[in-house]
Amino acid sequence: MTDTPGPSLARYASIVTTNLATPWPYHLVHLATGPDDVRAPADLYPAFHTSFDWHSCVHMHWLGVEVLRAGHEDATLRARVDANLTAGRIAGEVAYLRAHPAFERPYGWGWAARLAASCRAAADAGDQDAARWADATAPLADTVLDLADPWLARVEHPVRHGVHSNTAFGLALLLTSADDLGRTASADALRSHARRLFGRELDWPARWERSGHDFLSPGLAEADLMARVLPAEELRPWFAGFLPRPDDLVSPARVVDPTDGHAVHLDGLNLSRAGALFRLAHALDDPTLRDAGDRLLAAGLAALENEDFVATHWLASFAWDATASR
Repeated sequence: MTDTPGPSLARYASIVTTNLATPWPYHLVHLATGPDDVRAPADLYPAFHTSFDWHSCVHMHWLGVEVLRAGHEDATLRARVDANLTAGRIAGEVAYLRAHPAFERPYGWGWAARLAASCRAAADAGDQDAARWADATAPLADTVLDLADPWLARVEHPVRHGVHSNTAFGLALLLTSADDLGRTASADALRSHARRLFGRELDWPARWERSGHDFLSPGLAEADLMARVLPAEELRPWFAGFLPRPDDLVSPARVVDPTDGHAVHLDGLNLSRAGALFRLAHALDDPTLRDAGDRLLAAGLAALENEDFVATHWLASFAWDATASR
């Protein structure tokens, strides 16, 4: 991360430590079965009850592990991650996911698997604390990967919205995490589902992107997924047929009201598009995609100056992902 633009490691660490100590406001998504089932976030989600909502708390922990992996030592950050990524607390999260198998599908699932993969990578690099985190989060990854295969087997029509429900984005996170964790059977199954759902796609209508609260590009999310699925000799003709005019997807979005949580999604769109373009540039050996990603990255990183919680609870994770992919 040291040769890429963006905030310092200390700035990233500060964002994560603040988020992991911000229990309110919290956007609770919980299907209560009766009056006795109305509970506080910390009771429902023993590890992931800050950072505005469950999935943001998961990827803030991921970002914290990534910052530590990058060599930035911060005692407060380490302590806060260590307090939450315990076997007991993660067991509570696993129990909730098993009892509510559609909860956070597929976006939160993908980040949960990615968190486990980052913990394992940090452990393999010699971080003794991360070795505990990796052991604790392994059942979390097992759970979401177990849930993903039967769910995808029932999917006939992928969701193409530019928000959390997007099938391709969640599938891409799950697939890469399965690979990183050595879950070969899960990775093979996920690749099979991706080919079935997206392998024959043609002529994505890029001109119809974007809507007013997208933080994902449906077209680039799909192409980014297929870059993880198809070998280069298959990816090139697939991409040429699917997205013949990527120019429609590379103009930065502008946020008029940075205190509006839905409007701020467009700052994330700049960052997620940049990350996807960088990964596609590598896969396709196409410097024009990298140049387009640089323009979007610059616009997205500027948004990290926004100190409102509607921005700070999530944008830094997307900034890290984009700059790392660069």
